[in-house]
Amino acid sequence: MFGLVKAHQVAKDLSYMRIMIANVCFIGSSSRWVLVDAGLPGSTQKIITAAEKLYGEGIPPQAIILTHGHFDHTGAAKDLAQHWNVMTFAHSLEMPYLTGRTSYPPPDPSVSSGLLAKASGLYPRGPVDLGHFAATLPADGSVPGLPDWHWLHTPGHTPGHISLFRSSDGVLIAGDAFTTVKQESALAVALQDEELHGPPAYYTTDWKAAQESVSKLEALKPALAVTGHGKPMSGRTFQHQLKKLRSDFERYAVPDQGRYVD
Repeated sequence: MFGLVKAHQVAKDLSYMRIMIANVCFIGSSSRWVLVDAGLPGSTQKIITAAEKLYGEGIPPQAIILTHGHFDHTGAAKDLAQHWNVMTFAHSLEMPYLTGRTSYPPPDPSVSSGLLAKASGLYPRGPVDLGHFAATLPADGSVPGLPDWHWLHTPGHTPGHISLFRSSDGVLIAGDAFTTVKQESALAVALQDEELHGPPAYYTTDWKAAQESVSKLEALKPALAVTGHGKPMSGRTFQHQLKKLRSDFERYAVPDQGRYVD
């Protein structure tokens, strides 16, 4: 229903792979690379196999970078960190959710009639405990292992959500700041039609911050975006939709009702 597991190159030194409902990214060359996000629980071997096909056996990443700590982005994080003996970096505001201290607020199934939204009450909300593998991203916006990239704080979906941007070619890894599929709908996720949407509504707790984050990312004028859910998008259609999402965020992203809407 949710497609095959395979890494696809979408830009220079950048590949992404969809595992069920969420994407992971591989950035870099054969000697130096970084993993962004860690998929659903049970994704460990799939990610290792894909990495070995891209970079060869026995070549660990320089780091694991997490856009945020939700279960569908951290499912294999601890196993991978242990397997490769590498640090896992995230924003300081995500640390409580990654070091066993705090669970996320409960998801809100009332935001949509879509199957994935209705099922969200069953989703794990942590906390994950990465132990000594958890580390805070550098405050200067640099990304460990990726000198050509920088990170931006893009909260709303979670307090410490980040996105990654490479200014040399305008490539953006947006995480869940916005998506390219209507993530609340199982049918839309299965079909993977390319259409810009706001962050997954059932797990977004601060809509004002989410709107400001979309504005911040649109201002970068990215040429291509890989999001946490959905296919990569690029070109004029993508840029037009992102501009439309920014200018009328409440209409296109904010649900009509919900625990966190007001």
